[in-house]
Amino acid sequence: MSENYNYNYLPSGPAGASLVLQSDCENCYGLCCAALPFAVSVDFAMNKDAGQPCPNLQTDFRCGIHTALRDKGFRGCTVYDCFGAGQKVSQITYGGKDWRQAPKTSSQMFEVFPVMRQLHELLWYLTEALHFQSAAPLHSALSTALEKTEQLTNLKAEALLELDVAAHRGEVNELLLRTSEIVRDAARRELKSVPKRQAKYGRGADLIGAKLRGADLRCVSLRGAYLIAADLSGANLQAADLIGADFRDTNLSGADLTGSLFLTQAQLNAAKGNTLTKLPPALVRPGHWT
Repeated sequence: MSENYNYNYLPSGPAGASLVLQSDCENCYGLCCAALPFAVSVDFAMNKDAGQPCPNLQTDFRCGIHTALRDKGFRGCTVYDCFGAGQKVSQITYGGKDWRQAPKTSSQMFEVFPVMRQLHELLWYLTEALHFQSAAPLHSALSTALEKTEQLTNLKAEALLELDVAAHRGEVNELLLRTSEIVRDAARRELKSVPKRQAKYGRGADLIGAKLRGADLRCVSLRGAYLIAADLSGANLQAADLIGADFRDTNLSGADLTGSLFLTQAQLNAAKGNTLTKLPPALVRPGHWT
């Protein structure tokens, strides 16, 4: 790949912004541990209702079993990523007051958190999109969408709860889809060895348990694909669009994910991999990988 396809980016806001799009649990009040529900499954060892603090959440908002979550049956907690929404709600929207200090607003804070999380996820994708040089014709529109989304994150709690997030996501998704098409087309021209005829998966493709070991998946769209327990070991996913792909228990051992589009840390955390798996520079190798 040429220099144009080195997709190294920093997950931060636009120039001059202090917005951080990575979870900072030190500055969050355990919102994901209290606001969100979960049910007994392979990911969680118990049921918990929305707004009910997890029994493992300590008074200092730290997890009492953080170092043994997977062993204790709470694998889902190790996968989750709020894209920095937790500290934004805690420190900005509510000015540093935690839900235990202000119990009258706790239920509202718990409702605001999922809204903020969606907006921060969009900020992550838009920030990445702006670092694709081949998408320069869309940079103005992407910048506008990024600025608008950041402004929405600064709304007061009441306004956030009235926000039509689905409509905004739809607008942003159209831009991200166009960005993906432009970037992947440019990558195909750069990567002359990409097969002219590749499998057409389409959004939401059912690839559960698929045998794709060593597959050439460069420049393909796997947007929203169900790749649960699929074997992608040794597969080449350079310049592949992975937005929303379900990587639960996907085998990524030895796979090449450098230059992939819209991959998140949460997706990697849900997958299986090893030291031979090649990752984009902005993401880290999960601790449970071999």
